[in-house]
Amino acid sequence: MRTRTRIVLRQFHLWLGLSLGGLFALLGATGSALVFYIEIDSALNPAVEERVSTAAPGWTSPVWDRALATGRARWHDPHGSWSLEATGQGGAIPARYYPSDHHSHHAEREMVWFSADGARVLRAEPWGGYLMSWLYELHMHLLAGEIGSQIVGWAGFAMLVLLVSGIIVWWPRGSWRKALAFKRRAPPIRRLRDLHKLAGVWSMALLFILVGTGALLALPAVKTQVLTAAITAPDEVPDPQSKASSGRQIAVSQALAAAHRAVPEARLAFIDVPGMGSEPFRMRVQFPGDPHYRFPSSFVFVDQYSGAVLAVHDVRRGNAGTTTAKWIRVLHDGSVAGLGTRILAIILGLVPLALFVTGFLHWRRHLAARAQSHATGNFS
Repeated sequence: MRTRTRIVLRQFHLWLGLSLGGLFALLGATGSALVFYIEIDSALNPAVEERVSTAAPGWTSPVWDRALATGRARWHDPHGSWSLEATGQGGAIPARYYPSDHHSHHAEREMVWFSADGARVLRAEPWGGYLMSWLYELHMHLLAGEIGSQIVGWAGFAMLVLLVSGIIVWWPRGSWRKALAFKRRAPPIRRLRDLHKLAGVWSMALLFILVGTGALLALPAVKTQVLTAAITAPDEVPDPQSKASSGRQIAVSQALAAAHRAVPEARLAFIDVPGMGSEPFRMRVQFPGDPHYRFPSSFVFVDQYSGAVLAVHDVRRGNAGTTTAKWIRVLHDGSVAGLGTRILAIILGLVPLALFVTGFLHWRRHLAARAQSHATGNFS
């Protein structure tokens, strides 16, 4: 019975791998390319790299107002909103311009790079219109928006099943040393099998984390449901509105000053500037202990007309679900422990390609060997 079950599982693993292996390899390879996507994009666009001696703009810098004025002089939509990034480094200031007042992964947006003093636009390209953003859309959404996200997310859970079935099929019934050996002098078909199993076995735990976190990032509603079922519902991010819906918008510097007074120990990461309407300023900030430098999980909301602080979302005060959620992104992109884990993430991203190629070639060689056996009448 055990042998029969093992045969069924092997066939299940084979056909699931042949069905999902190509997508698994694509997502892994594009993910590897994206680990250093900012650095690669900068290398591909050296004109944006400015050599400056001044410090990076922070909470009290006048550069933010200057950059916003420069951007609004070029893009005149009064309802358009902006997101200015505080990189913590000197040089060009990255920003996003949204023609409408709605932010989402799939919203139309223009990527803009301002000069270090905020006075000039150095580069402007639509999101998805240049190589690294195109790779990001391919990796996250298969270039298909929300439908693509659903495919990536649910395929990710199927890939977890694929990984688990592979371990079950491999699990040794005898010597572990023999099961983990690579037989260099074996026939090619056996060497392919050994390469496939060893690549899967040695990377299994980390691949499980990489794939699982990727599936949760692609399906945020499912992520919340999983965290709620396993731990507790994460704290909701506030969604306050400015007290008025029209009037004269305060300067970015005034909004930053109010936010900084509310969270003096936080590091500024992004400044989201609303267009006309009732949306507030939103400052994305990093508190000590938040693992993601570029996309921390805390926010400060400031009324765009009065400058009053409307709400603070501080993940340090969050429940266990919120605490767990803030680790998902850093575990997926490899930034959890710096350069070393980012390099490891690149290597792991290429493992699905190796698994697909070795699995596919082993299957083809197995079919060829079986066909030859039928042709010669040797069925042993």
